[in-house]
Amino acid sequence: MLTGYSEVWLNGTNDYAHKHLHHIGDKMVELAHTYYNETDKLKLRVLNQCAREVLLAQSSDWLFIITNGTMVDYAKKRIKEHVGRFNKFYDGLCNDTIDVQFLEYIEKQDCIFEDIDFRIYF
Repeated sequence: MLTGYSEVWLNGTNDYAHKHLHHIGDKMVELAHTYYNETDKLKLRVLNQCAREVLLAQSSDWLFIITNGTMVDYAKKRIKEHVGRFNKFYDGLCNDTIDVQFLEYIEKQDCIFEDIDFRIYF
């Protein structure tokens, strides 16, 4: 293994995750541009939760854990969960079918970055 080239975070054991992480990152930028002037409180909550999900999915811990072979299934599960949640919220916004109960549940479960503003992705 080469050193100094971020190989812990990008290698054959975890490279599959990057396409998903890049995809939701791109979709988050799209949402920030589309909804930049949004005033609907429910949509703002969903947009901010989308931003949280992107950050949680992109946590370097998951890729580090996979590379080191410790709790690999847990790390893969967390990436999959956050990507899945992001996609569910994204679809709800785009289709005007926001699942309010799911949003409330996730907001309580992952109440990190309380003051996040999705517009950071603009």
